[in-house]
Amino acid sequence: MRTYSLTVLLWSCMLHAVHMMPSQKRTNKHSQSERITGLSENDGETLHRTKRGWMWNQFFLLEEYTGPDTQYVGKLHTDQDKGDGNLKYILTGDGAGSLFIIDENTGDIHAAKKLDREEKSLYVLRAKAIDRKTGRQVEPESEFIIKIHDINDNEPKFTKDMYTASIPEMSGVGTSVIQVTATDADDANYGNSAKVVYSILQGQPYFSVDPETGIIKTALPDMSRENREQYQVVIQAKDMGGQMGGLSGTTTVNITLTDVNDNPPRFPQSTYQFNSPESAPPGTPLGRIKANDPDLGENAETEYSISNGEGSDMFDIVTDKDTQEGIITVKKQLDFENKMLYTLRVEATNTHLDPHFLQLGPFKDTALVKISVEDIDEPPVFSRPSYLIEVDEDAKEGSIIGQVVAQDPDITKNTIKYSVDRHTDLDRIFNIYSGNGSLFISKPLDREETPWHNITVIATEINNPKQSSQIPVFIRILDINDHAPEFAKYYETFVCENAKAGQLIQTVSAVDKDEPPRGHKFFFEVVPEFAVHPNFSIVDNKDNTAGIMTRRNGYSRSKTSTYLLPVIIFDNDYPIQSSTGMLTIRVCACDSRGNMQSCNAEALLLPAGLSTGALVAILLCIIILLVLVVLFAALKRQRKKEPLIISKDDVRDNIVTYNDEGGGEEDTQAFDIGTLRNPEAREESKMRRDVIPETIFQIRRTTPLWENIDVQDFIHRRLKENDSDPAAPPYDSLATYAYEGNDSIANSLSSLESLTTDGNQDYDYLSDWGPRFKKLADMYGGEDSD
Repeated sequence: MRTYSLTVLLWSCMLHAVHMMPSQKRTNKHSQSERITGLSENDGETLHRTKRGWMWNQFFLLEEYTGPDTQYVGKLHTDQDKGDGNLKYILTGDGAGSLFIIDENTGDIHAAKKLDREEKSLYVLRAKAIDRKTGRQVEPESEFIIKIHDINDNEPKFTKDMYTASIPEMSGVGTSVIQVTATDADDANYGNSAKVVYSILQGQPYFSVDPETGIIKTALPDMSRENREQYQVVIQAKDMGGQMGGLSGTTTVNITLTDVNDNPPRFPQSTYQFNSPESAPPGTPLGRIKANDPDLGENAETEYSISNGEGSDMFDIVTDKDTQEGIITVKKQLDFENKMLYTLRVEATNTHLDPHFLQLGPFKDTALVKISVEDIDEPPVFSRPSYLIEVDEDAKEGSIIGQVVAQDPDITKNTIKYSVDRHTDLDRIFNIYSGNGSLFISKPLDREETPWHNITVIATEINNPKQSSQIPVFIRILDINDHAPEFAKYYETFVCENAKAGQLIQTVSAVDKDEPPRGHKFFFEVVPEFAVHPNFSIVDNKDNTAGIMTRRNGYSRSKTSTYLLPVIIFDNDYPIQSSTGMLTIRVCACDSRGNMQSCNAEALLLPAGLSTGALVAILLCIIILLVLVVLFAALKRQRKKEPLIISKDDVRDNIVTYNDEGGGEEDTQAFDIGTLRNPEAREESKMRRDVIPETIFQIRRTTPLWENIDVQDFIHRRLKENDSDPAAPPYDSLATYAYEGNDSIANSLSSLESLTTDGNQDYDYLSDWGPRFKKLADMYGGEDSD
């Protein structure tokens, strides 16, 4: 019975394919083949129909086989197999030898392992039959497929383990919330293993789910966020169409109801009570009120306002955006004596309205706010914010110039006393009567010195000195005509010698420290006694200026070099003030155009034909000569003496000769050791002047010569000094010490002594030695300039 079933399986799984063999082979192997005669289009070959050697359909195999034996797949067979074991079956391709094993003698195929369709759903293999003796293929290699049949071994899986969604509160029934999706790895084309059905396990009766699409919807109307905000829904996905025995998977969906403005603001109480002192400045907060709104965010934003009526002009209310509270503040200064109690009607309104919920009622509420004004002891109040007082500058001391008035605003009406803040009136010019606030003058006033006085008056309650206030008082000093006009500046006026009569030589103006209300008006006149034989006249220009005019032709500096012209200046205010100004007019030499050249009287002594240009030229010549003389003297003094040895290569003996001028009148005296020593000179070690030493040595000081009394010892000392002198030249030299004599009034004029100092010597004393030394005095006398 089993053999029969395998035979049926084998022949039912044959492939409908034909494998063509070569014509010669086919003729030898298949003698029963039917021959068909005909001509082809090319060569007229005879075509033969060959009987199919081996054929099969694709094999089918169930996945996840768990039996004790290997799973039988099928059998390969060819009609060339005579059953004598001469043929060998070979299997290659996907899983051949590992997953699929073939019996090479019989051609039976078995599955060696458990297969998973989700990993691989079909396998492609190739089979051939060969002769064991010759190794020749008796059938060509053919390809076949083993397909794995699916079983329900995978449960549905959701794309997310947890979903999050939100929906506005008060949404209607059937409003979509979110869609969940589950997938099944089984074959959707084979049975119902992959057919998924959705159902809700948790979340009823608030939500429902579409069994086919997985869309979650609302199931109850008017769900309120204020009642419940969070919901957790569990959704199940089951395969096999939801039938019993199917596999399932679940997921969780967290649903949040979002807020909408479906609640109006409401005051928790209908009346509020606050107190405020009457001294509270504008802007002072008095208290807070709040209308509750269960909504969130902008849906709970509330705007507060005070309805028109009592107290709307005295108080204000602002909204605190952070706490949604209404802050009541003072708008104007309160006065307990005027009103002690205010009743306000405050309204709270939502700022963001939702038109879908307007039918629920007005989204606003009102409440009463009562504010009691508390009385406090206030300082005195002046009748004005400031005072302006005008007073003439000639007002007498003790004169009352004005009055300030203050009173206690409280009901008690305490008595007030007045005083002047002395920090604003350091000179104590003003004073005040403490009882009535009248101001009076204590010192004279001067508008020209201080035109304004700004003082401060203090009002203080007598019973409570801590209560005081102050007020500025501006005192303006009015001008009176108490100053005479005077020249605006000092005028330097001149008249030309060749001036003509009626010529304008100066325009003068005046100033006045006073300030008349109609402005200044000045008049100019000549002093009457100067008008008898006038040289000049004054012409009033009627614009507060006057012109000085000449009255005759020609003026002479040699006769009169300066004229004094007194001018009287009047003003036109009451009382009239006047002053006399002295105008100095110099007579000057002018050119033909009237330009001043010289006003000095010394200029008259110069030759008439000597011009200014000639004087400048003469002065320049004198300066040039002086510069040349100075340069000549400087060059002469800076001339250097020639060195004793010109060439460094000259090694001859050097003879240094010091010329002697003689000893004067004492040459015939006996030899005196004083002639070889100079008591006025000090021996100073000096560097050689004719050669430049390579190294600077420390100079050794010697014993003064005038301390020696022996000539031989003196000469030995000088020889020793020359031998040991580090600055001496590297060759022998001869130093001669000549006899100069003694007691000459000229002292020593030797050039050796003149070299002992680097500075310039003063030879002015040569001029005092008489005519014999005049030549020397001319050559060396005087002080040369560098």
